[in-house]
Amino acid sequence: MKEKIYYNAEEVATMLGVSMGKAYKILREMNKDLAGKGFLTIAGKIPVEYFKEKWYGGTKEVSA
Repeated sequence: MKEKIYYNAEEVATMLGVSMGKAYKILREMNKDLAGKGFLTIAGKIPVEYFKEKWYGGTKEVSA
């Protein structure tokens, strides 16, 4: 099975317990930050590693 490399808005909303609208806003802000650092981004998705770094301090495993 392939390792997941991106989270989408639905997954972010579920993990953070927020609405879909808020999840999309979070993704836009995170993608804007990545773009500012020179990375290419995909609208509505965020790299798993970057998400973990920003929200959980870079931990590899997050228990639900």
